[in-house]
Amino acid sequence: MELRKPETSSLPHQTEPDRVKHSLEIRLGSNIFRNTNGVLRVQGKEQLVLELSPEHDRILLTIDLYDGSGNHVAHLRRNRWAFNDGTRFALNTSDSPPTLFPNLPWLKVTDQETGETVLEAAVAPGEKIQVATGKFYSHRGQLIEITSHFCRVGSTHTLFGDVFEARGGTAVLG
Repeated sequence: MELRKPETSSLPHQTEPDRVKHSLEIRLGSNIFRNTNGVLRVQGKEQLVLELSPEHDRILLTIDLYDGSGNHVAHLRRNRWAFNDGTRFALNTSDSPPTLFPNLPWLKVTDQETGETVLEAAVAPGEKIQVATGKFYSHRGQLIEITSHFCRVGSTHTLFGDVFEARGGTAVLG
């Protein structure tokens, strides 16, 4: 019986350092979700995904939008509308936000029926995305509100200045 050394190119620990692993910090109002994969699960459903483009020159948003009855009314996939009920929602992006972090990418989704901001986010220094404001519904028809002070899911779950460690997984609300 002859024992051979495995080839170094086939060893997994040899190739691991070559891969770049990104963990994203998502800030929802005053709440921090550290080391996430960018996915936000709301009431058991992955509803929102935030990504930084490879060049870090823009935010990519994937979101399912519902009405107050839980009807699926729009789907945005990486900043492109898959469907948008009657063009109800508008997406605006910019290389630089008007208020949050000058000279860093920003995006805003607006409900054109009500004029309200559905979601406003900007890149913050250091692999972070700050969601400054948000007002949208979950798949159960419950209102999710994000302000600079809190993040609220329906009338039962409110977060004030909490910090969560996602360990490379999803951020969870409700």
